[in-house]
Amino acid sequence: MKRLKRLILPLCLMSLLAPQALAGQDHKDTPVDRAQAAARAKQYEKGRVLRVDQTGTKYRVKVLKKNGRVVLVDVDKRTGKINTTKNRDTNH
Repeated sequence: MKRLKRLILPLCLMSLLAPQALAGQDHKDTPVDRAQAAARAKQYEKGRVLRVDQTGTKYRVKVLKKNGRVVLVDVDKRTGKINTTKNRDTNH
């Protein structure tokens, strides 16, 4: 009887927490669309989105910063992870 009580509490807790853990995992693999990629890049670089190009696995977002620099930001389509790629001066 005591063993049964020891098992019930952990099982109840696991059943309550498991759906939340699974929901967090699903969020990682949710595809990112063009608008979401632009929003993420804009927030990351704190600038104005000029253009969004799509390749096989990523979106390349061109962002104009307040200091006049143009920054290219790659956003992974599958995960939404951000990678900055190149910085260009507008004076060139």
